[in-house]
Amino acid sequence: MCNYALKPTPHGVDDIERTRHKADSLCPGVIAWYDALHEQGIFRDTTMVGHGDFKLHAVYAPAARPAEAEGTAIVVHGYTDNHLVFLYLVKMYRDEFNYNVMVPDLNYHGYSEGVAAQMGWFDRLDVEKWAEMAHDIFKDDFMVVHGVSMGAATTMMMSGDELPPYIRAFVEDCGYSSVWDQFTANLKEMHLPKFPILTSANIVCKKRYGWDFKEASSVKQLAKCDRPMLFIHGDADDFVPFSHLQANYDAKVKGYKEMWVAEGAVHANAYAKHPAEYTGRVRDFLAKAKTL
Repeated sequence: MCNYALKPTPHGVDDIERTRHKADSLCPGVIAWYDALHEQGIFRDTTMVGHGDFKLHAVYAPAARPAEAEGTAIVVHGYTDNHLVFLYLVKMYRDEFNYNVMVPDLNYHGYSEGVAAQMGWFDRLDVEKWAEMAHDIFKDDFMVVHGVSMGAATTMMMSGDELPPYIRAFVEDCGYSSVWDQFTANLKEMHLPKFPILTSANIVCKKRYGWDFKEASSVKQLAKCDRPMLFIHGDADDFVPFSHLQANYDAKVKGYKEMWVAEGAVHANAYAKHPAEYTGRVRDFLAKAKTL
């Protein structure tokens, strides 16, 4: 169970072509857009050493009109994905909102090193370092972290930490309430019992990787979050159960929050299903967050 959940294959560099096709299926033409900007040197690659001393990769780019940039967005991908998959969000932020962008490959994903997926828990520490790097590059005082699926869990888990003042807002799209809850739902779909499978896998994860499924909790971290957050979830999501949306939303008891239920959207499909409404709701949320 531990290997099945945390070491999916193919992954990393071996999975780049699949994710390029996935990115284009979510937003036709976005790979050509990205490739052209990358070839021009507008999107740049960078690396850092993250948690566990693994070398991690990201790309970043200035806003479409750099002198008038509205802020910086950190876009965080999901499980088995990489920086390419959610380029539709990167394009939205850069071209439509005029934000600078930083897009990391999480541990074990894309061009980043790693021995297993961290499911957001230690990933949050890496995203905090990426945010610091982005601030050093762009010098903004307004930064939003926007994650999808495991990236959304990373975003929520990050939101409860002590963070610098320039990280001002969060958007989570279809994130799970905890790793324990998510794996419980996955086992139920496979008609397998939580005990002893999940309990044993949790012990293995703790011994191998230094964290456990219950400690990796979005709801526990959200209880400490006092910065604005937009919660998004499709009501047809059968991978991260729709019930996780309310659990996450209710857990945030401090500061401003909004919720949007994307009607008819399956997992990580809210933008593809409702691109104009998704864009409008994020834009309106950011405008509100800037006043708080």
